[in-house]
Amino acid sequence: MNKFLTIINYRTAIALTIALFMLFFSFTYNISYNIDLTLLSIAIIFPLVFNIRGSFRRREKALEHLSQFRGALKTISYYFQSATKLSEIEKTEIASKLKQVSDSFVSHLGNNDYNTTVVDEKIDQISAYTISKDTLISRGLKDKIFRMLNSLHEAIENVHAIHVHRTPVSLKAYCEYFIYAFPIIYVPAIIYKVGLDSPKWITVLVVLFSQFILISLYNIQDDLEYPFDNIGLDDINLNQFKLDR
Repeated sequence: MNKFLTIINYRTAIALTIALFMLFFSFTYNISYNIDLTLLSIAIIFPLVFNIRGSFRRREKALEHLSQFRGALKTISYYFQSATKLSEIEKTEIASKLKQVSDSFVSHLGNNDYNTTVVDEKIDQISAYTISKDTLISRGLKDKIFRMLNSLHEAIENVHAIHVHRTPVSLKAYCEYFIYAFPIIYVPAIIYKVGLDSPKWITVLVVLFSQFILISLYNIQDDLEYPFDNIGLDDINLNQFKLDR
């Protein structure tokens, strides 16, 4: 049941309330007219679908970069473990630092935090540790570690960009406000098409169902747009991208 309730929120209540008010107003004053709703449907459905597709692409890109993030961490871990001159204590120390990078970045995404200072500091510690062990790590291995650090930085910056920059705010606002305004235009038209002589419950059902579909699609897009907060059904399980999953 919870999976069906996730698409219902305060926006659903606002949209349905507006629709009910327009139904009451139109029935009370016998307002009805015949207009083609195709253009109005395109005005809402097209940008809404565009936003949903954009949010889905962002989610897929986030999965790709998160996989790169964990892959780079694992590879760096393997490189350090293969350094024969490092003691077990030193290998345990760097493993702990890599885990801190993983945990801090996952926490950064899950808390909807835009400040990457902590994550950057943790990665800088990996770089500083590598330089400090210059005599214990061969030049070739050190070059490989820094290449993986570069890959790690790219993955983090790409995910952070997805995290900060959402789908166009103006287009999203347009969709939301137009969904709220839509009943003002289409309720009298639906009353006309159904017929004033038909049972009113049929018109009410059609109007509320149409409005519920539109606002639910908007809610799905809104949840899908930020896939890191574990609110929507399609959110990314960040724990699967931790180093020690």
